[in-house]
Amino acid sequence: MTKFELHIPITTQQQSLVEVLLAASQPHAQLSVGQIKSAINKGALWLSRGKSTTRLRKVKKPLQLNDTLHFYFDQKVLEQQVEPAIVIADYTEYSVLYKPFGMLSQGSKWSDHCTITRWAEQHTVPQRPAFLVHRLDRAASGLIMIAHSKKAAKALSQMFEQRQLSKTYHIICHGHYQLKGHTETQYVDQKPALSHFSALAYHQEANLSLVEVKIETGRKHQIRIHAAHQGFPVVGDRLHGKGDCQSEVNLQLCAVKLSFSCPITTQEKVVELPTALRPNLEQIGNSITLNC
Repeated sequence: MTKFELHIPITTQQQSLVEVLLAASQPHAQLSVGQIKSAINKGALWLSRGKSTTRLRKVKKPLQLNDTLHFYFDQKVLEQQVEPAIVIADYTEYSVLYKPFGMLSQGSKWSDHCTITRWAEQHTVPQRPAFLVHRLDRAASGLIMIAHSKKAAKALSQMFEQRQLSKTYHIICHGHYQLKGHTETQYVDQKPALSHFSALAYHQEANLSLVEVKIETGRKHQIRIHAAHQGFPVVGDRLHGKGDCQSEVNLQLCAVKLSFSCPITTQEKVVELPTALRPNLEQIGNSITLNC
């Protein structure tokens, strides 16, 4: 797979942006105009002008002397595809979306075409800017909030920072989890972390449990770490859990409910994920039973 990066100072205003990239990429790969335009659309090009460096998608953008183009081409990254997100609730100033497994919360210098924010920019109606307010792991799925203005992004970010909302998750874990209202307080990354676990259902043949988790802190991998610490690792968790008989099973961790007071209108909001998009204990249990 081809991978390279270019940093190109602009010394003449005669060439077009695509012509500059075609010429500069020749020692690394024989890219077509279509490949370069596709990479640009997927977020692989950045422009430094003065003191600012920003992602650039407009192939007809006029270049100025002393500009610098930064082109990050990674064929493997650019060929990645993910399932589309789904708009669950649209409040104009912000939306709550369903983020599928594999979709990123934010991009990198190499691309942003597989991110929830880019999807929101392209597919919400009417089209609006998209600002990330909080994150979900790439391997997790479920509800995620996206702001459509800087004002909303600031207000919503403060709401998350001050923990002025309730977040509920569903996980499918290995073993027979029977506790109701159990609070797990193990530190995560040497920081306090608080999660509340309650058993919902059990699949006897596969020895799997469906568990509701409510968190009061948002440490990285908090739920996965707290579940594994109790001896009930999340299905599909290859980092903190155990290998599953069916290696292609996705991480069974999903944000299913957000409850909050809207910081813009002060109205109480409760957004719930439709049942069809939640972890399905019967389906996962039967699948693992058949393949073990």
